[in-house]
Amino acid sequence: MSDEIRSVRGFHDILGNDLKKFRRITNVVRRILKLYNFEEIILPVVEYAELFQRSIGEVTDIVQKEMFTFQDKKGRWLALRPEGTAGTVRAYIQHRMYAERPYRKLFYEGPMFRYERPQAGRYRQFHQIGAEIFGVGDPEADFEIIEIVYKILKELNITVVIEINSLGCLKCRPAYREELVTFLNEVEENLCEVCKERKDKNPLRVLDCKVETCRETFKSSPKVIDYLCEECKEHFERLQSFLNSSDIPYRINPSLVRGLDYYSRTVFEAVSDDLSTTIIAGGRYDYLVEQLGGPPTPATGFAVGIERTALLLPDVEEDVESYIVIPFGEVKEYAMKVADILRSKGYTVEFSYRRGGLRKQLEYADKMGFRYAVIIGEDEMKEGKVTLKDMREGVQVTKNIEEL
Repeated sequence: MSDEIRSVRGFHDILGNDLKKFRRITNVVRRILKLYNFEEIILPVVEYAELFQRSIGEVTDIVQKEMFTFQDKKGRWLALRPEGTAGTVRAYIQHRMYAERPYRKLFYEGPMFRYERPQAGRYRQFHQIGAEIFGVGDPEADFEIIEIVYKILKELNITVVIEINSLGCLKCRPAYREELVTFLNEVEENLCEVCKERKDKNPLRVLDCKVETCRETFKSSPKVIDYLCEECKEHFERLQSFLNSSDIPYRINPSLVRGLDYYSRTVFEAVSDDLSTTIIAGGRYDYLVEQLGGPPTPATGFAVGIERTALLLPDVEEDVESYIVIPFGEVKEYAMKVADILRSKGYTVEFSYRRGGLRKQLEYADKMGFRYAVIIGEDEMKEGKVTLKDMREGVQVTKNIEEL
């Protein structure tokens, strides 16, 4: 026997109860997005690597360390997508969606890829479902995105804290950057090696560091919300007003910056204290469309980490009225017809291919969780009937096909 081939490290199969949780999450998100009139877009898994370098930022962990990149036969650098927003923006520009209507609401679902150490809820192939609003610069759009996230979590019965912050705009952020760099130079000896490298190339990224000594140091760092221009300050205050009037709980986290360069103004995360990690996150990116070759277009969005979210869900208990049709003797054509009648009524039906006596067949039906066993022998076929056994209650009755 040849050696067993296993899945690649960090790439996992999703099956059984994990799949039930996965589908529960995606079904809830899709249904809520439909209520808000989002339309689906299916994006390619492979894009030019330049797309992510230009959008996410070259001095980020994703681009520097985590992207799966490779060259095609013509020597062009391609990448497995590490996130969904950049691809959605590329499609928005490429198909000139901005010319069709004043604003556009899109959502996507699918696998993403990052080369990082696999751990619970974090894999090298993971899945996201996300949504974007293009063409609306008002805080109402930010509120709608956060409201959708809150409704998703509420329906899934997941308790998290929604944290918000504002990163300002191109007008007010330079002054903050200057103050932050001055602070970082003063505390450089307390910084990890990664933050020492980041502080000159991309200083906002240091605030996203997870090293405990850095996090303690940054508690006394300048806060970006103290440097907002009047427009950004008003935008952030109006967002809070909308959240307050809708009774959506949140807290301001002045250290929240997110790990991607394209964000501006509003950023937010839904943080699970149980997992000590973010399960849903997003924010505004008003310059990205123009940066990637499109017209100036404000935009905002979010993405759900499906595997992380699934860790917070209990096992999915399904109470499905499923049937197993068990034939005995020369009755298979008749039994198949009975199975088809049940399926035509919308029931889940399995036709038993197993051999053995009634006792073994019923033991199998019970083990596999079927609610009803439909027992068909030659006598039942002659009389146009079936024997129906309720596996939960143990009650057994005979019915004709019309009653079934």
